[in-house]
Amino acid sequence: MAARKKHKGNIVTAAGTGINLALGVLYAWSIFKAGISQSIQKGDPGGFKWDQASLNDPYAVCCMMFACSMILAGTIQDKFGPRRTAVIGGVLVSTGFLWISQTTDYLSWVIGFGVLAGAGIAFGYSAATPSALKWFPANKTGRISGIVVAGFGLAPVYIAPLGQYLLNTLGLMETMMVFGLAFFLAVSVLSLFLVNPPANYAPPGFVERRGRSTGGKNLREQFKDRNVSPLKMIREPAFWLLWFLYFIGAGAGLMVIGSVAGMAKASLGANAFLAVGILAIGNAGGRIAAGTLSDKIGRKRTLFAIFLLQALLMFVAVPIIGAATATALLILVLATLIGFNYGANLALFPSFSKDLWGLKNFGVNYGVLFTAWGFGGLVMGRASETLMARTGSFAASFVTAGMLLLIGTGIIIFMKDRKDELRRQNRRSAGNAAPARS
Repeated sequence: MAARKKHKGNIVTAAGTGINLALGVLYAWSIFKAGISQSIQKGDPGGFKWDQASLNDPYAVCCMMFACSMILAGTIQDKFGPRRTAVIGGVLVSTGFLWISQTTDYLSWVIGFGVLAGAGIAFGYSAATPSALKWFPANKTGRISGIVVAGFGLAPVYIAPLGQYLLNTLGLMETMMVFGLAFFLAVSVLSLFLVNPPANYAPPGFVERRGRSTGGKNLREQFKDRNVSPLKMIREPAFWLLWFLYFIGAGAGLMVIGSVAGMAKASLGANAFLAVGILAIGNAGGRIAAGTLSDKIGRKRTLFAIFLLQALLMFVAVPIIGAATATALLILVLATLIGFNYGANLALFPSFSKDLWGLKNFGVNYGVLFTAWGFGGLVMGRASETLMARTGSFAASFVTAGMLLLIGTGIIIFMKDRKDELRRQNRRSAGNAAPARS
């Protein structure tokens, strides 16, 4: 029976990863943006006539809608289950892409790609992770979360070259239509495999390696009892601390992801889309690696290392991006490492959410926390494009992001890791209850 349940959990995890793999088109925006920019420069009568400073607006709005819609999507997931939630997501994304395939109008793209696709991505994303986590014990939270969200980060590996090929052969508008139809079909089929475990299900295989409490509850049971409501959660200082850190970590990564193809164009030319795919590999790898590592050494220590490394990379990027002789290899290595660190955030913060506030309201709780991701993408994405339009360089954006990340690194030092706290309490309780030796 236990083996059958584990197999079911693996199927749900694979389906959730597949849905995220389909909906990760957000990270390929720089490919689409390049097509829009090219059309603007050509000045064709029926082409795009946007202001260059507005090129990132649909992407920024998509990030914001993705984040804000996670609250509604998480509520629906908690109440009606993952299957219906995922289907709603597929319909919204498909509708948005089909709409923008018929127009070059700026507002239509903001609504189609930004509002509809952004909301649809939220519904699909919110359905995938909670359903998978419920099948596994607490000491696998980071790894399972990392695997599921890795699909979202890995998507540009196939979307970037496919999108570039379709752009070259069919054109931008037809490419949007193909993606819209394909994503609806993929999400609809994969949603059939998303299912929550039965009531009172206890994940098998939990091993508590750092001590047990004397009150009859092991660490898993203590975390199971921690089911905090959204209203109570937002009154906790820990929530706002994590929100701010998420804003910084996600915003810094999204700033680069949204413009990486443009950064790489000077070195890679027509093959600049490769930087998007390489960054995506780092993005996905960071989610799995950070999630697994945090299960072993703790969320706080892992997040500290990620923020510090990401800050250093931002400062290192300034001379590399600004150099007239920057090699393609350096650009690709930089994109991979930044993608790795950004992806780590997407595995760590869901794990923080489960550790601190439990699984009962995980969908809506993480949705509220996820608004930090959206604000980070909106603010830093827009600021980056504005600075680029004014200065012709990304240097100021990287320096600003690096400073914010260093501030975040300092804040993490004073954070508390709830899982480590409970383990210390368990060890103290076990020591106090031990019989005295004569």
